Amino acid sequence: MRLLYSMTAPSPLARDLAAIVGAKHVREALAARVTYAMDGLPTHRRVPDLVVLPGTREELIAVVRLLAALDVPFVPRGAGTGLSGGALAGEGTVLIVLTRLNRIVRIDRANRLAVVEPGVVNAKLTAATKPLGLHYAPDPSSQTACTIGGNVAENAGGPHCLKYGVTANHILALEVLLADGSLVELGSPGGETWGPDLVGVFVGSEGNFGVATRITVRLTPVPRAVRTLLADFTSIRTAGEGVSAIIAAGIVPAALEMMDQSCIRAVEDSVYAAGYPRDAAAVLLVEIDGRNADAVVAEADAVADLLRTAGARTVRTAASEAERERLWQGRKKAFGAMGRLSRDLVVQDAVVPRSALPDVLETIYGIAQRYGLVVSNVFHAGDGNLHPNISFDATDPALKQRVEAASAEIMSTCIAAGGTITGEHGVGLDKLRYMPLIFDAESLGAMQALRRVFDPEERVNPGKVVPVHACREWASLARAS
Repeated sequence: MRLLYSMTAPSPLARDLAAIVGAKHVREALAARVTYAMDGLPTHRRVPDLVVLPGTREELIAVVRLLAALDVPFVPRGAGTGLSGGALAGEGTVLIVLTRLNRIVRIDRANRLAVVEPGVVNAKLTAATKPLGLHYAPDPSSQTACTIGGNVAENAGGPHCLKYGVTANHILALEVLLADGSLVELGSPGGETWGPDLVGVFVGSEGNFGVATRITVRLTPVPRAVRTLLADFTSIRTAGEGVSAIIAAGIVPAALEMMDQSCIRAVEDSVYAAGYPRDAAAVLLVEIDGRNADAVVAEADAVADLLRTAGARTVRTAASEAERERLWQGRKKAFGAMGRLSRDLVVQDAVVPRSALPDVLETIYGIAQRYGLVVSNVFHAGDGNLHPNISFDATDPALKQRVEAASAEIMSTCIAAGGTITGEHGVGLDKLRYMPLIFDAESLGAMQALRRVFDPEERVNPGKVVPVHACREWASLARAS
């Protein structure tokens, strides 16, 4: 049975951690710890017993080894932009914040790779490599704040993952710090794989397996030509049909995003106004890129024709780089703009077959109407990754219950359409209840067993991802104890 290590103030543990990282990088006062009580999803709240911010790889290793010696569980956290409650630490748990480990260790232009610490901000890596004609392709909407380490934990996507792939497609190697303080190397800088794909196993493990201390990423050449199109529609269904038409034609845009009227108006009322038509039921933002300018123009023209045939009211092309950036800023800041609609926001993250988009979207709006809720959709239409956003006031218990019931119905609708419960935000705390809807007890048991290979005592990010009560293996252990 785990021995509880006293963390009452003034805490011996806090003093031991301060000896490693310095007193100013240990947070023990309640006011400081509450700062880390939520991530980007405001519906889950956990206040850590202690917060520590190591500033070097060596400090991080020493911190984890100290916690291992004392049998104290911990949660690794990046910028806190996650949307599943996955980086929250509760009672009896230390939160290790990695934002000070923010060095780009090496950029290798010849081999198109970079080695970074986990706290490097996504957009800053691309800014550092752009003068070399390279960029880091995964671009979550939070890329100006989110960290590469957090991206690895969640297998983050982004608008351009349709063509370029998600985080897992761009990680070559990892140095990983396990719960017991030991270091292991996964993968290889050359990208060759042999035996089990342990990098693939680690990416997307949501902090359950350990902490990435060094991350080797693949860099991609900056495309020479880019065309960005904005198409607007008078109905959600025709916009969804436009998405299907593009994919059915065999065209794979770099990005294919959809925003509905509620989201459009929130953006246009904010400082992120991008010039979207406020009266449109939906808009599609489509980007075509490549190395050959003539081929990009031809493909963009073909997409425009497909969208008009599908029912687009207008299709326009960004006339300058400034206009292109403005269109993308509106899309990537949409979540922030929706703060204008209410004090709280639930962001769902399901994936459905692209062909099912029109029917699923209509069902989602029907669910919202039945529960008397405001739902705004902004999502990665090209790969069917939906983000229905429910705006509400969490201080109203009855309203909060309606939101939870509607969220469950939305998730069930997506599963029934042949989809799954998350595309990029992860399971964390928020989607634990949905895991048994898509995985049987044996599958959940296999996940738990895999986790124990990396973390036998389950001290890293405890209580996340796998609902242990639904796991037959866990139930058997409980009965035996």
